[in-house]
Amino acid sequence: MSTPLIQNKKAYFNYEILERFSAGIELTGAEVKTLRQSRGSLEGAYITVRGGEAFLINSEIPPYQVKNTPEDYEPRRNRKLLLTKSELNQLANFEEQRGLTIVALAMYNNKRKIKLELAVARGKKSFDKRETIKKRESDRDIQRTLIRD
Repeated sequence: MSTPLIQNKKAYFNYEILERFSAGIELTGAEVKTLRQSRGSLEGAYITVRGGEAFLINSEIPPYQVKNTPEDYEPRRNRKLLLTKSELNQLANFEEQRGLTIVALAMYNNKRKIKLELAVARGKKSFDKRETIKKRESDRDIQRTLIRD
């Protein structure tokens, strides 16, 4: 994966990542231009598999040029993902399992195409989140003491 255009940083905090996938995504030209400027949000975005197709839901891509935007443009529309049949079947099986969800992690450039990195994840409990925060703070304290010395 190359450098991400937009990321869902909260996904790493709220979920335990089990398996990662990469998918193409159907976008309009203006949406591609917006993403290349690193504008957009994947916060709260998730993937569902319906009728043999996968869709990215609840992601926001604002208009490229607000004054030139068509009246029917919807920033939070559902976007179709481009996956192979075997990947779709795998994701559908994961989605049926209780306690698992499919979340969007990042959008990135792959040569001239924009790809979506998604992951099968299990939600963390509150004590797991507290543990993550404690670890992060202790690492920060260690770095501070190393820099001072």
